[in-house]
Amino acid sequence: MGNGLASLVIRHTHRLPAPSGPAGDGDVAARQFDSALMSVGFKLSGELLAHLSGLSTDTVVETAGHTLRTVRTMVGDHVEHNVYFRDFPSQVPATFDFWMHCIGQALADDAARDRTLEQLRSGVLDLLTLPTYGVYQHTYTEMLAAHDELIAAAGDRLTVLHLGGSLADETTAAYLALAGSSTPLGDDVRDDLRLLAEHCATGPQPETIPVRENRALVNQARLAIGADLLLDTVTDVLRLACALSDGDVTLQEPTRFHALSRPIRRALLAGLDHVVAASPAKLADVAAHREPWKRLGERLHPHEYPRRPYAASVFAVARGEVSARSLDGRVEECLARHDLTGALELLTAAPGKLFRVLDRLLRDAPTQEERDAVAAAAERVAPQVSGRVLLSVREHLHNRTEEPGDRRVFVNRRGRAWVTFDSRRPVPSAERKRLTATVDAEIRRRLPSPGRLLVDPAMLDVALPLSGKATASGLGVLPRGSVSPVDGELLRFFVHWKQTARDTDFDLSALMLNADYSTHSWLSYTALTSVGGKHSGDITQAPDGASEFIDLRLDAVPGTFIVPQVDIYSGEGFDEVEESFFGFMLRDTEQRGRPFEPRTVRMKSELRGPGRVALPLAFQRGADGRWRAKWLHLCLTGTPTSNQVEGNRVSVATLLRGIVERDYLTVRYLADLMADSATSVTLWEGRALPDEPVTYLGLARPDGLHPDSRVITPGNLRDLIPA
Repeated sequence: MGNGLASLVIRHTHRLPAPSGPAGDGDVAARQFDSALMSVGFKLSGELLAHLSGLSTDTVVETAGHTLRTVRTMVGDHVEHNVYFRDFPSQVPATFDFWMHCIGQALADDAARDRTLEQLRSGVLDLLTLPTYGVYQHTYTEMLAAHDELIAAAGDRLTVLHLGGSLADETTAAYLALAGSSTPLGDDVRDDLRLLAEHCATGPQPETIPVRENRALVNQARLAIGADLLLDTVTDVLRLACALSDGDVTLQEPTRFHALSRPIRRALLAGLDHVVAASPAKLADVAAHREPWKRLGERLHPHEYPRRPYAASVFAVARGEVSARSLDGRVEECLARHDLTGALELLTAAPGKLFRVLDRLLRDAPTQEERDAVAAAAERVAPQVSGRVLLSVREHLHNRTEEPGDRRVFVNRRGRAWVTFDSRRPVPSAERKRLTATVDAEIRRRLPSPGRLLVDPAMLDVALPLSGKATASGLGVLPRGSVSPVDGELLRFFVHWKQTARDTDFDLSALMLNADYSTHSWLSYTALTSVGGKHSGDITQAPDGASEFIDLRLDAVPGTFIVPQVDIYSGEGFDEVEESFFGFMLRDTEQRGRPFEPRTVRMKSELRGPGRVALPLAFQRGADGRWRAKWLHLCLTGTPTSNQVEGNRVSVATLLRGIVERDYLTVRYLADLMADSATSVTLWEGRALPDEPVTYLGLARPDGLHPDSRVITPGNLRDLIPA
């Protein structure tokens, strides 16, 4: 458990909990540890190196063991990345020549000859039936022997690990940060919160838990130790029941409820009874999740508890035996009879809902007087609206023009995206500007005074993570809509997957688009060499894990966009395989090295989600000729089998246009607001660091920063969003 918690802290904070152990002369072991870390693109900070040097050698060696395992997994170096073409990116054949070679080998194979001849006579050949297609023809060791050592370069990634506090302190801090997050967490991060909540249930707790999904996981841990539950809506109880059944606490997917013990049933019914007794109007929330409530009632047996009549009323509403009008329903009734005043009176009691429907209210209001009333109501309740909702509305209003656009892009909480025609009437310009100013003033009021503000320019174009699925978990991953520079001559994508129970074929492809989003060309298993790039070869099953790579020379790539994608051709989905991840590396042309070199990895993210096509990010060539990454975190539904880059080009281009042409709220927006109350603002580009504490905004904490500084990096960017 200790090493598991230490690994969690390292992944989330890039801090190593201070090892405890006897004092000693660990200097040599510490430097060997540092050298081993550098081979995978990590390094000990000066403070951490000094701390380890004062411990015993055995303590340093033990610390090095679990830390190296953690960082190698973070970067994707915990598996063997073999390639079909042993010398990749050298000696990759043209696609047709390669297929003919596979056919020739099949004809020379007694077991495959007759079947291959029969297919050739029919005019249709299934490549998957050729014995040498899609299966490694050499061992990982043989592949390594064919490649020279990587030549170190100044541009290689170097991620610094800093000295943390004790494991107990770091674990508590991580728990408080995740449980108290003002924005929803991704699936993997929620799993980490569940573990932390179990470990920290008896310790310090966050002052507030604004995200309901987080509250469900905390309540699960509190229930296990008999502590009071944090419940103020009936839906809190439903989410807790989902957590107890290992289901979806976001309520987006159906949960199969487990049989519950009598003490747990009593606790859940008591919680429901208390919530409804205190506010019977909260029964109106039941209708939104009527079916899950019915299924949960079959497990809770509320009829066995006659002393909990308010709890029983929840299930009566779910069955339709009792009516409970929801706020949304009452608002809709007002709007249907054009009673805007009545709708506003109802919505001012639910400030978040009011802000979420501002666009509709403003575009449907027939008179200036009514539009003024909507804007005035929003101004009155703005201090009661969560920071995440305020920022979401701010971004929305910024992207609303006076003329309707031609497309709207929607992305749900699991990254699935779709596009529809935008037929909305425009929001009047005066009201957009008025409400934008209202949000700016309210966010500025909530932001803490930063003192001396130190900003890494590369951080300014990082988008604010207003949604939990705006960012996949992994190393070097930024939220959807972020833009980051790409500095290197060679761009190399990689995907790795390991099937669970049946043959699974993932295909890595790269689509090249022109400035108008039309297709220029692509690289895939059907186009192994093209546009200055090479594909490492198609692997069609992964019982022991498999990898595919695409190598591109950026100065030879035509067009404006490069869109890497992972298509599931057959077998298990992203949520079914044992493991799957995507990433990219940057190299200089003379570096050579293995197909996978951890020091050159700039990003590695987990591949999860319900779709059959993953679009992690895209690369765009700017007017200055430089390439930049635009982070997508999207997935397409695709087809059950045989997904190919050729078949989804139009969908990919449409989605890409929607993300690229949308202006996302970024760190730049909050930094500008914070600058108003800062004592000074400095753009930091690697020069000497100040001696006093600062508020630092950057992609990574620099070594040597004052220990009392407040540090905001992508890993804790959610902390910058006001509650």
